[in-house]
Amino acid sequence: MMSVPGYENKVEFGTMFTFAYTVEGHDSEVAVSTTRPETMLGDVAVAVHPDDPRYQAFHGQWCRHPFTNRLLPIITDTMVDMELGTGAVKVTPAHDFVDLHLSQRHSLPRPSVIRGDGTMEPICGQWLEGMKRFDARQVVVDALAEKKLFRGKKHHVMTLPVCSRSGDIIEPLLKKQWFVRCNTMAMKAIQAVEEGQLEIIPHHYTKTWKNWLSNISDWCISRQLWWGHQIPAYQLDLPNSKTKEEWVWGRSEKEARQRAAVKYGVNPDDITLRQDPDVLDTWFSSALFPFAMLGWPEKTSDLHHFYPNSVLETGSDLIFFWVARMVMLGSELTGQLPFKQVLFHSLVRDKYGRKMSKSLGNVIDPLDVIHGVSLKRLQEKVKEGNLDLREQQVAMEAQRKDYPNGIPQCGTDALRFALCSHKIQGGDISLSVSQVLGCRHFCNKMWQTLRFTLGVFGDSATPVGTLEEFCVRKWNREQQGIIGTRTTPLNSMERWICSRLYSTIVQCEQAFEAYELHIVTSALYSFWVHNLCDVYLEYVKAVLLNQNEGTEVATDHRSTTKQAASTVLYHCVSLSLALLSPFMPFITEELWQRLQPFRPEALAQTSLCLQPYPQSTRLTHWYFPEEEKDFLLVQDVIRIARSLRTQCGLTKEKPVLWAVCSPSQAQTLLRFGSAVLNLSRISNLEIFCPDLACPLPSVHSTPPPTGCFIGVVDHTCQLHLHIQSGVDIDKQIRHLSQRRDKLLPKLEENLCRLQSSNNLTKTPPQIRQRLQSKVSALKEELKTIEDQMRLLQKKHSMG
Repeated sequence: MMSVPGYENKVEFGTMFTFAYTVEGHDSEVAVSTTRPETMLGDVAVAVHPDDPRYQAFHGQWCRHPFTNRLLPIITDTMVDMELGTGAVKVTPAHDFVDLHLSQRHSLPRPSVIRGDGTMEPICGQWLEGMKRFDARQVVVDALAEKKLFRGKKHHVMTLPVCSRSGDIIEPLLKKQWFVRCNTMAMKAIQAVEEGQLEIIPHHYTKTWKNWLSNISDWCISRQLWWGHQIPAYQLDLPNSKTKEEWVWGRSEKEARQRAAVKYGVNPDDITLRQDPDVLDTWFSSALFPFAMLGWPEKTSDLHHFYPNSVLETGSDLIFFWVARMVMLGSELTGQLPFKQVLFHSLVRDKYGRKMSKSLGNVIDPLDVIHGVSLKRLQEKVKEGNLDLREQQVAMEAQRKDYPNGIPQCGTDALRFALCSHKIQGGDISLSVSQVLGCRHFCNKMWQTLRFTLGVFGDSATPVGTLEEFCVRKWNREQQGIIGTRTTPLNSMERWICSRLYSTIVQCEQAFEAYELHIVTSALYSFWVHNLCDVYLEYVKAVLLNQNEGTEVATDHRSTTKQAASTVLYHCVSLSLALLSPFMPFITEELWQRLQPFRPEALAQTSLCLQPYPQSTRLTHWYFPEEEKDFLLVQDVIRIARSLRTQCGLTKEKPVLWAVCSPSQAQTLLRFGSAVLNLSRISNLEIFCPDLACPLPSVHSTPPPTGCFIGVVDHTCQLHLHIQSGVDIDKQIRHLSQRRDKLLPKLEENLCRLQSSNNLTKTPPQIRQRLQSKVSALKEELKTIEDQMRLLQKKHSMG
């Protein structure tokens, strides 16, 4: 029982009623079951399955309707479910979707017995005419019982369609509608994709596209709503007309009147027109958008210049509702596809992967994320909505769980960057506010970077130099002239950071071309945080603030080195802001404007959004692949050195670090010596090469002292941290023991992979080689750990 608008008493649902039809000319009956007995006044047939043995004798017979006295044929159809109810079903085409299809296949009439206002039609008889449908339900059941045709009722699980706005029960009604025949247009849309005129991204949606359009039905474009584009069809009332309905179309009533006058040869003033009150399906109106917004059907200049478009970006759930219909109508009405590419993005769900729903309380309002909102206000918004009390409680409890302190203010740029950080061509996006908050912290990082950069220039109004002023010039010996004044920063670190920026630009260009925005955002975040801030800024602090006396540039050139470093820093920050601008237009504009007083050349445009986007083709001279490759070793050395400092509990002390490595690794460490010193926080870097045949400058011929703390970089490189005293030996032994326990399972796993039969036959040689190197490094590190533990235990026993 449930309440229904317009009824004083609750209405019974979820009940299967069974009643009988008597078979004409036989002393027999056919029992049928239904959840809506009031519709039996519109029955036109009884259907049974052709293989049902219970009704074999009744095929082709007739039943007598107890109230209308009509004869109803007993038809056979495989659509009938023999296990449901009695196995025989009443056919009411005007009030059931399945029955409508049955009537079309068997050429049955389709009388309607329920009006649009929910009351019974006159065809039902005076005893029911004008009665509300659910009131009529009980009256019909009682009348069947009076005629001794009612066979009982029982509980039945069913799906009940309820209007989300009115709360009323939706009643299927048969109404005249306007349809669009889609077969020919659909075939053209399929052909456009197959011939490459239209590209769908991701490409796996191409199969979905073809399957749906290959099985398309006529499109009903009539909607009984109060808003929308009213259908431009007019019904005619002609003088002395014997036909029931005549229709004409027109962009206006005047045009429709003229068409009718010409078509029927009558005076326009004698014609009475009534426009169809229905409106066009929203998706029909939306399908006209690509060209209608440009002035179509007029041949406007906007239509000429901007149609067809290049790419449509939309949600994958609209592939049928909108995209296919835009393609069909665009091709049919303009002769051209509305766009060349379709990019489908994923659906945004909550952090648990659920679809956002008001009743679940998991809807994330973008404005709340941008400006921030308290829990109290979130719950007030739930109460202001149209949810019932039970749904309100569920939604508010979910909000208390997910946002106990409300939603913090994150800003527009952080929200946009967070959304673009997800793979839009994959599965659905599970968005959480914590991810957006992480992007806000990235914005703070950008502010801090710019603050440091501006601090380098101070109050100076002198523009920063161009990188071409600090370049290495290559000379042509034959002509004794400069063959190229290329931007080649002086030292290894400047070459590395410029090369990393160039590689980031290349990565962004490739990802933009493939519409992989998450790769672009990942590359930009990685460069700004991990390369620019974590490495280069920490390195140049000593150079720019004159805190390091051991730079790789001679003292008399230190001023030039500082100027070159500040120039590189300026251009890295400025170009990075330009790269981030499409994702974070507000903060990048603000920060970029603050850099403009130091710009080396005159401004062509006054806004970052008007500047040309950075292009790799203009910066190929910034690419130094050897520096990028070699710096991977330097980063590993710095990471292991910092780990050794942490193990030893060092904070301010700067010990001596020894590197036992190969000659090629020694040369790399010497080139990046100042970076190792500054970033590892050591006083000196000593290098020893056990396999060195000829001595190299700054390379020791004797090994590091005994008693050092050892870290393994790879199977050819070890670090020895030399500390005189003040180390907690027990703590070191525990740390080494924990490290050993972590490495042993990794070694066993990699050995199993290396020794498996598939590894020898299916694994590519380069991958097998990397696996072997990893195993060697793990073995070497475990051996080093064992040696260190024995040494520490010996020291502990002696102390």
